[in-house]
Amino acid sequence: MSQRPLIGVTGPHKTLNWARWAIAWQVRRAGGRPLYLPPGSDLEAVSLAAVIISGGNDLSPALYGEDEVRARVDPERDEHELRALELAEERELPVLGICRGAQLLNVEAGGNLHSDINHLRKITSRRPHLLPYKTVKVENDSRLAAITGTETFKVNSLHHQAVDEVGEGFRIVGRDLDGIVQAIEQISGCFRVGVQWHPEYLPWMRVQRRLFRALVAAARVS
Repeated sequence: MSQRPLIGVTGPHKTLNWARWAIAWQVRRAGGRPLYLPPGSDLEAVSLAAVIISGGNDLSPALYGEDEVRARVDPERDEHELRALELAEERELPVLGICRGAQLLNVEAGGNLHSDINHLRKITSRRPHLLPYKTVKVENDSRLAAITGTETFKVNSLHHQAVDEVGEGFRIVGRDLDGIVQAIEQISGCFRVGVQWHPEYLPWMRVQRRLFRALVAAARVS
């Protein structure tokens, strides 16, 4: 059996970080080796095969031209994860962005965000849900549709921000029933997919496990 590819997982300095453990389990289950890389980690010193930018605090609004801070931000983490994305670009590594990570992929490519989406919700609930209550519709010609094997599925929802204008080189490939962006992907080249939900918290759903398997598969050939 070939060696399991090393998958870097960025995240905060929290001691109790459920997302960290959930992502690590999903990566192992998919055939990879997770390595947690919080702010301060030496990114240049590790030989990664792929990167996951996990969820967490809002991005600093200054990164996309806004000035109003609506929730907690972590500028140290912002800087660290932007460097992780730069290295991934330089080394042509696959990237999966989860929630905040999807937003960072978009901002790093020159896009911006809705700093708060509550006023955009007309059909879907404004309450956060850890369980899959929201419907996502995916473009049928997208990489994401090929990965998941379907164009419609349920997701959880823990966010109050979302992609607005998409960054250069990316396209919007998934929306919820209110039209709010739920997924983006790089148009060509290396695997770069951002999802607004948290697939790590939905391990019993095959469609969500396929995201991690696809990342690990892309890592094996990167």
